[in-house]
Amino acid sequence: GDRLHWHGLAGAAGALAIAQAARRHDGLVLAITETTLAAQQLQRELRFYLGEALPTLTLPDWETLPYDVFSPHQDIVSERIATLYRLPQTRQGILIVPVATLMQRLPPPDYLASHSLLLAVGDRFDLDSMRARLDQAGYRCVSEVMEHGEFAVRGSLIDLFPMGSRLPYRIDLFDDEVDSIRTFDPETQRTQEKVERIELLPAHEFPTTEADITRFRQAYRATFEGDPSRSLIYREVSAGNLPNGIEYYLPLFFERTATLFDYLPEATLAVRLGDLRQAADDVWHQIQQRYEQRRHDIERPLLAPERLFLAPDQVRGELNGLPQVVCFGEPLATAPGGRDVAFAVSPLPDVSLDPRAEPQSERLEAVLKTFPGRVLLIAESEGRREALIERLARRGIELALVAGWQAFLDGSERLAAAIGSLDHGAVLTELPLALIPETALYGDRAQQRRRRRRASQRDPEAIIRDLTDLSPGAPVVHEEHGVGRYVGLQALEVEGLRQEFLTLEYADGAKLYVPVTSLHLISRYTGAEGDNAPLHRLGSDQWEKARRKAAEKARDVAAELLDIYARREASKREPYRFSEEDYYAFADAVPFEETPDQEAAIEAV
Repeated sequence: GDRLHWHGLAGAAGALAIAQAARRHDGLVLAITETTLAAQQLQRELRFYLGEALPTLTLPDWETLPYDVFSPHQDIVSERIATLYRLPQTRQGILIVPVATLMQRLPPPDYLASHSLLLAVGDRFDLDSMRARLDQAGYRCVSEVMEHGEFAVRGSLIDLFPMGSRLPYRIDLFDDEVDSIRTFDPETQRTQEKVERIELLPAHEFPTTEADITRFRQAYRATFEGDPSRSLIYREVSAGNLPNGIEYYLPLFFERTATLFDYLPEATLAVRLGDLRQAADDVWHQIQQRYEQRRHDIERPLLAPERLFLAPDQVRGELNGLPQVVCFGEPLATAPGGRDVAFAVSPLPDVSLDPRAEPQSERLEAVLKTFPGRVLLIAESEGRREALIERLARRGIELALVAGWQAFLDGSERLAAAIGSLDHGAVLTELPLALIPETALYGDRAQQRRRRRRASQRDPEAIIRDLTDLSPGAPVVHEEHGVGRYVGLQALEVEGLRQEFLTLEYADGAKLYVPVTSLHLISRYTGAEGDNAPLHRLGSDQWEKARRKAAEKARDVAAELLDIYARREASKREPYRFSEEDYYAFADAVPFEETPDQEAAIEAV
């Protein structure tokens, strides 16, 4: 219950203080933020300061509203399960958690321990029993593995994308023995590196065996009055299906639930950032509001908030059992007391690039020339760092290259540049040392670039993000079957479960029904005019021939490019001169955000 107050941690200094504390603390540091966005920002900054020195774990939010009818994305579930599995064995490191996630009730720790499996090269492998075990663990059998929680069986090859894993694995069997295990790229399906063992974690935060389904049914009938067969949730789970939003019925799968505090190892230090009291009260108010709005739905009766979440007072009570550090950005108004620590940090001066000034970097140059201590500039990529170094070199300011934060501390360079991701800068006045991130130079535009880089790498013109993007008669391309026409949506019953399918029409009137969950396999047709789009014939090799011909043309173009570049290398001419200052002035003065196709062209160049 001991508590320290850290004051004056402006900008990037808060993450630096947490990183230094984590290095010195003999245990786990639990960093609690107000929002998910703040947690993501803190994670980026801690990785810059710590590198690989200490594990930096996150327990992400589900990113669904309380009592939502949607389930969280499989990648989020994968990261959560991997973090919960690793926590009890983590002796030193940092766990970053938004306060909303801290309030969620979780499966008990023994669930993950008892439902995990280690598979190594040379192990005996019974295919039928393994399929049954994967089914019971919540994995889905598919034709092609693309996402976490999927597996596919093709003869003696088993493709598997375990929860918590960065890449899927391809298991090659020799009779009943694991002959080899390799990672593979889900986009190209090509194998990559060999590994000796893999760890299989359950696909959900709740069990799905027959015994657990029976427990769910009994708990459901004991919890909710009336005829359970009127409930969609009860019917679907009884039939062995997992409807969307089933996560908000987690307590019905267990005798008792746990909280994140049950997973924390001994000697955990809690670090609180921001006004967590108000943030927790806001989350709790939203939970209760959503509960009142939806509690009367007969098909989806709701569990009381207390069964799914910790109330703010309960969270505060649990935190009071841990040693705590409370971070404040503002400096102390009076001299610090015994429980107050004042950090010598000041905000970064204005170093933004001014497109109206000559030179644009006048403010930055003034700081670099007059600052009495060392300065580290942080760019988000190697290309951005090189551009910054070249710009300052033309003004007579030389920046040394350093590998990262620790390399800068260990070195003696006064001015240096590194690659990293900081959203805010800071001046450590005692050293003295200044941290200048790219966002301080370009403002919000650097963050916009970061958000765009997270977007899909598929052709922006071809992506169908929503069913409203499709109109009847529009030509579309299915990745496996070629060009067809979208007819409309149709509800069909498959194995007793009613689902919606996209109906595509191909040559000779043949129909293909695609589940709406497989919308990612459909792209817009971007060839000739839509009315003249050629329809492929289902079951023929017409589409494969077209893809093979396109690949051959790509190779021909590659050969032409090789010839062009060879002749270009052999040709010596005076290079064209242009003013980079004028170019940067033009680029920085553009007030608009790049469109996806402009961004694609820039990246290609």
